[in-house]
Amino acid sequence: MNIMFIVLGIILLVVIYDIFNRKHTIKSNFPLVGRLRYFLEKIGPELRQYWVAGNREESPFDRTWRSYIYASSKKQNNLTGFGSDADFNKGGHFFIKTSAFPTNIKNTINACAPDALPCAKTIGEKRKRPFRPNSVINISAMSYGSLGGRATKANNKGAGYAKAYHNTGEGGYSPAHHGSATDVVFHIGTGYFGCGKTNRKGERVFDLEKLSDLVYKHNNIQMIEIKLSQGAKPGHGGILPGKKVTKKIAEIRGIEIGKDVHSPAYHTAFSTVDEMIDFIELIAKETGLPVGIKSAVGKLDFWNELAEKMKKGRGPDFITIDGGEGGTGAAPAAFADNMSLPLDDAFTSVYKIFQLRGAMDNLVWIASGKLGHPTRAAKAFAMGADIINIAREVMISAGCIQAQICHTGNCPAGIATHKWWLEKGVNVQEKGERVGNFINTLKRDLIQVTHAAGYTHPCQFTTDDVVLNTGDFTMRKTLGEVYDYTKTPVEHEFN
Repeated sequence: MNIMFIVLGIILLVVIYDIFNRKHTIKSNFPLVGRLRYFLEKIGPELRQYWVAGNREESPFDRTWRSYIYASSKKQNNLTGFGSDADFNKGGHFFIKTSAFPTNIKNTINACAPDALPCAKTIGEKRKRPFRPNSVINISAMSYGSLGGRATKANNKGAGYAKAYHNTGEGGYSPAHHGSATDVVFHIGTGYFGCGKTNRKGERVFDLEKLSDLVYKHNNIQMIEIKLSQGAKPGHGGILPGKKVTKKIAEIRGIEIGKDVHSPAYHTAFSTVDEMIDFIELIAKETGLPVGIKSAVGKLDFWNELAEKMKKGRGPDFITIDGGEGGTGAAPAAFADNMSLPLDDAFTSVYKIFQLRGAMDNLVWIASGKLGHPTRAAKAFAMGADIINIAREVMISAGCIQAQICHTGNCPAGIATHKWWLEKGVNVQEKGERVGNFINTLKRDLIQVTHAAGYTHPCQFTTDDVVLNTGDFTMRKTLGEVYDYTKTPVEHEFN
């Protein structure tokens, strides 16, 4: 009885509180019951995800795609039965042309070794320490800070299992990247975390000596990527909420504990194309490593100028094009929804510029933006990519449930959080194996698609191999017809 009176007393207090609540009309007009509305709104994504939305209705990743990732990461059956439920006549749907005589799998080097599907090109052949990635599929920039320590360690282990490289993200080289044989790409953002300092004006500035020391101490750093912008928040910079800035993160980044970190939208080390090229050459000379840039795509005048100047033999060794559909831990909705071009338009626009200006020599192309599916990956290679980077698909393989609350620090899967009671559920060894399994399975399935098209390596896909729905079912064109170019053939190496 006492418990019942206590419960009734609590309910009465909630009702009284709601009645006199002037901040929420619904709660005031409908005490207690009105709270149900806010509860249902809060769990709306989960309700739609599991009970309301169809297999192909959700975004960013629908149930069909997530199921493929989950099954692949666990080495389970990732096949589909009874035919596809995709709308073949929907605008944007694409098809890959198959060969009447598929490649004889027994005669191909990589048929049974998806963990040994290397990039067809060597990056930075003119540098002291050129790098040929062992995998055409790699882990894109995700910072330790945006992700928790356990998730970052799992990604690093998974990349190692799959012989892929692991991009640090702009958060710097963390303990999760230490002491491993996994190839690492060091990512330089506008905050210069791990390779910068704060000047008297409070600006983050680059420190070449710090970067040089870092590369010297950690020989698993194989490339350096300079971020100009990213697809989900181009021209905005980075945001790391203060609730995610722990003591360890503050030490790695050289910032204050518990305070929001805003990476500016611009670099202080350069502000023109010429200055950027000089910056790239300075870093390459000091470290001996290949140096490239990552960017979303908007106005094309920058790319025209860069391509023209690169004909002189100076500039980035690789270019990573990030589509506007790319993900992030935190971004304003306006930037995520309506800023920068989606990957297909972004990549083809820039690629064509370099083709037309004759600036393709020794340049490696990397594409990122929802490519963690074998046919989407194949389409990227057909456009001209030499490598693809994936991020959110890797998170899903490690257990992410697409709750879309990365920016709050309350990730229920323990991935995009630093709260110990949430992180403790991430078993680094198990999740690392799942990440590795997914990347290897994705490579295996990409190889199968490649063989079905009559090729031995995905770099051989051409702009004529992919057909797009450009309108209703009567309007289908090849990639080359839609974007008005032909991919430059790749002289591939397989040994």
